[in-house]
Amino acid sequence: MPKEFLKIKKVCKNYENIEAVKEVNFTAKQGEIIALLGPNGAGKSTLMNMVAGYLSPTSGDIIVCGKDIRQFPLWGKENIGFLSEGAPLYADLSVRAFLNYMAELRGEKKSRVDEVMKIAKIEQVAEQKLETLSKGYQRRVGFAQSILGNPNVLLLDEPTDGLDPNQKKHIRALIKDMGEDKCIVISTHLLEEAENLCNRIVLLNKGRIVAEGTLAEILKKYKKSSLEDVFYSLTESKGE
Repeated sequence: MPKEFLKIKKVCKNYENIEAVKEVNFTAKQGEIIALLGPNGAGKSTLMNMVAGYLSPTSGDIIVCGKDIRQFPLWGKENIGFLSEGAPLYADLSVRAFLNYMAELRGEKKSRVDEVMKIAKIEQVAEQKLETLSKGYQRRVGFAQSILGNPNVLLLDEPTDGLDPNQKKHIRALIKDMGEDKCIVISTHLLEEAENLCNRIVLLNKGRIVAEGTLAEILKKYKKSSLEDVFYSLTESKGE
């Protein structure tokens, strides 16, 4: 029986009069790769940042591997790996120095740095400063950082953004392999990534879940022939 690694219960996030996330509920188990899909401003990154512990929910509960991360924040950080949107911090550090620093923060051995660099195929740029790398290599460094602690829950915000087709293929294959024993949540704009990589889809619009299930379940429920058609029908503003 797969373990429940992530549970999001009635989570809301408000910024004054703006409701960025509105009563989001879903669970994710070991072995699941879930696509968080939605247009810009749907609340995907806000939800990711709350699960990662970077933002506090206005209300609701986030349970990671059986514990509420607001009550046990270190537990959450130990069990979560997070690839955030944008480039890694500390642009003046070399790739190796950055990963060594992140490994030290997590209590990991330096030998783990060599392992994740090999997994992400970034050994050839290990001594280069982060600021000198292409966007694709920066994303791969960020991906390496996210798996340093071999977490149970992996949050990937636009993991293939900026990658060329070969790099995308490599990262997607890695995600698929790791998804066998982890719970992976991917925020993406790419419909083909949700269709081909993920075994469940959570479609957000204006902070709410408007569709959830396997691709086949969603297509059947909304009587559409493609995910693209479902996406447009549930997220397109009337009158535009």
